Amino acid sequence: MFTIVAGTGYTGRRVLERLPETEVVGLSRSMVDTAHPFHEFDFDQPRTLPLDLPDRYAVLYTCPPDGEDDARLQRFLSLLEPVPTRFVYISTTGVYGDCQGAVVSEDAAVAANNGMARARIAAETLLENAAKNGGYELVILRAPGIYGPGRLPLQRLEEGGAFLTEADASPGNRIHVDDLASCCVAALREDTPAGIYNVGDGDNRSATWFAHEVARQAALPEPRLISRAQAQKEFSAARLAFLSSSRIVDTTKMREVLGVTPRYSNPEDGIRASLL
Repeated sequence: MFTIVAGTGYTGRRVLERLPETEVVGLSRSMVDTAHPFHEFDFDQPRTLPLDLPDRYAVLYTCPPDGEDDARLQRFLSLLEPVPTRFVYISTTGVYGDCQGAVVSEDAAVAANNGMARARIAAETLLENAAKNGGYELVILRAPGIYGPGRLPLQRLEEGGAFLTEADASPGNRIHVDDLASCCVAALREDTPAGIYNVGDGDNRSATWFAHEVARQAALPEPRLISRAQAQKEFSAARLAFLSSSRIVDTTKMREVLGVTPRYSNPEDGIRASLL
């Protein structure tokens, strides 16, 4: 099925380049070096789409919210005429809020404890209503922290940036960008059941462990470790908000229904591939 990749950044570009050139087009506000069909498109000041929509098509939407009401997403949806057959949206596992280390499946209630999570919950609700009213299928991929080439804490390690001690750290949830791209491709298939999917590598070792492993493989100094109390003085508000949420994300549905087994289920392998 013809696919529009709305937002060809870190993840979207990888999905764009995995799909057949004759069956996909990318949209982004800045130029992308790709051989695949692509149009520049300002999501914040749209008038019309720079292409004619076929009767049947899918959308992968990767753009972040521009506020808690996500007017950017609302404007984009208003341009989709005819409506898509399937819409795939990359959300965040942050919508579950602080679960105090408990395991959460897709059936868990959402509970925002920061602005970004509230924006993602609002976007999910907006899309659920739009899909119901428009009669199309919606797939929501709730993703944890995304890492990969260019997305490792190398600079923080080199500059002596702080990380929590292992005793103060929470369980980790993450996914390599190539595995997230695989989830997106699977979600775009017409035979994939619509619904919500938690995605991730299934490895729940902490961000502190991850930083140690990156330092080891990159031959960098060991991370500087501080207590959670000291972090209140050193970390940004955004980072503190992220660290205040603790959960283990259940990715059983990703494997058994979406049909994706992460290539980098062991983040040691994902880090190694990201450093090449």
